[in-house]
Amino acid sequence: MSISAHVKAAHPARAAGPAASASASASASAADRFMVLPIIILILAQMGATGDNGALSLAASALTHDLGATTSEIQLANMIYPLVGGAFMIAGGLAGTIIGWKKTFRGGALLCAAGEVALALAPNMTVFIWVGRVLVGFGASFMIPSVLGLIPLMYHGTNRAVAFGCIGAASGLSAVLPLMLGVVMETAGMRATFMVLGAYFLMVFAVSWSLPRIEQPAEHLPFDGIGVALAAAGLFLLLIGLSGISSWGLIEPLAGCPFTIAGISPALPCAVLGIVVLAALVHVEQGVEKKNGIALLPSSFLRTPQVLAGLTANALTFFFMGAQSILMAPYLQLVAGWTPIDVGVISIVTGVPTFALALGIPKLAPRANPRHVIQMGYLAMACALGIMALSVTLAGANPVGVYLGAFMAGVGAGTVSSHASNVVALALPERDASQSGGIQSTMRNAGQAVGVALLGAVLLFGITSTVRAQAAADPAISPSVSQALSDVTVNLGSDAEFRAQIADIPMTKAEQRALVSMQAQARFDSTRIAYAVGAVIVLLGLATTPAIKTTSKDAAGASGAGAPKASWH
Repeated sequence: MSISAHVKAAHPARAAGPAASASASASASAADRFMVLPIIILILAQMGATGDNGALSLAASALTHDLGATTSEIQLANMIYPLVGGAFMIAGGLAGTIIGWKKTFRGGALLCAAGEVALALAPNMTVFIWVGRVLVGFGASFMIPSVLGLIPLMYHGTNRAVAFGCIGAASGLSAVLPLMLGVVMETAGMRATFMVLGAYFLMVFAVSWSLPRIEQPAEHLPFDGIGVALAAAGLFLLLIGLSGISSWGLIEPLAGCPFTIAGISPALPCAVLGIVVLAALVHVEQGVEKKNGIALLPSSFLRTPQVLAGLTANALTFFFMGAQSILMAPYLQLVAGWTPIDVGVISIVTGVPTFALALGIPKLAPRANPRHVIQMGYLAMACALGIMALSVTLAGANPVGVYLGAFMAGVGAGTVSSHASNVVALALPERDASQSGGIQSTMRNAGQAVGVALLGAVLLFGITSTVRAQAAADPAISPSVSQALSDVTVNLGSDAEFRAQIADIPMTKAEQRALVSMQAQARFDSTRIAYAVGAVIVLLGLATTPAIKTTSKDAAGASGAGAPKASWH
């Protein structure tokens, strides 16, 4: 639909003359009402996607004991959802543009429900990761772009900013789910927890039939299959390569490396090849857009600095969440011995400021400069990661530091989320703004996957390499023990779990005590270093913020509108 068509649809008086002014005034009044029920439905969908990640974080101990999961497998389980979602969410955005956002929303909810059931029934980690997590990720690749795609079609002006803020606040509301799921997990187990999530997504599918009718013209355009294939392959290679560093090795292949490339670990070659494929995607999409008028990756996304800054904000917010899921939750459960309910309480501490700021900033400060808001959010997120790093101890964690870091995490995530999506929509034409839901969701999931993969690699590779190096340099450790350690990838875990991991290596009690001490120090140092790397990456986002200049698209509609009235229709 052209911009002029949108103007005629929104302002019938201009199209039909003075005789239509009364009905136009009534329509404008109705348009000023903020529709409550639709945004609740979209929030429920966003909460489900975020809650699924929270449930997996709570299940770290259960996966270890029930399915025999290693830290690397837990890392892969954390990463595969955003990996699959990130690979196909651009495609989900394009599919929504072509066949309709409501259809992709409902199809995605059903796929998510099927994936949760597969997780609940999984007999081993292979099925858990490659069936359950893949299905949930694939479902999210259709459902979440639809959430962001529906908003520009249902809300305009100030209402749109508030609606995007509500979706950002959904991450805060999602904090309730981990606590509830933690109670279910403690009382009924991991499998019942994922069954509950399956029922939740079925409920989202059912209530989606209450969404209002929207005017989305049917665009009989070809589906960009080449672009989908390149995007999926590029993102998969990049993220698999990054995540493989910890278990395959950076250059020299480790014992668990499945194959080598020219004698070296395949981790870096995979990551580099992924970058090359993504670069090819950009070139191919330029030709596709010229030919078909629509592409998987519209050129407006790449040539508009403000769009790139907004996409970076989306990615860094979820990179930050990925850092929490691979660093905080596993450390607290596997090292400090916190229960799923304890970790669920932390999610509340993070969720309250996330919800309050993501919703409150656009509602109470509609004229706030988005650039300054996002800058403050980045600083708060980096501060949170620093506090979390300082909360780590040799044997566990300082609860005061954990809760303070969690609170600052919510402050940062909520502040950035309040404007990240609207910054993208403001800088794009209407159809591209709607289609941007796919690329925004891709950036969120890619950001989360990179956070899990990169920081997980820093953590696990750091622990393993440090223990091996110190054992080789310590004269108290025999050469045979040091050689045996070269075949062991040290998992993140307690001292007792490390003793069990090296129990098959013949050694003296003194050697075992020395190795346990080395592992505890390596675990402590590597966790803090991983937090520091995360903080630096978040701060690098500040370099993109000068590009955020556009603060309103519908100036006439937004000025003087005040707080939008509420409507349930």
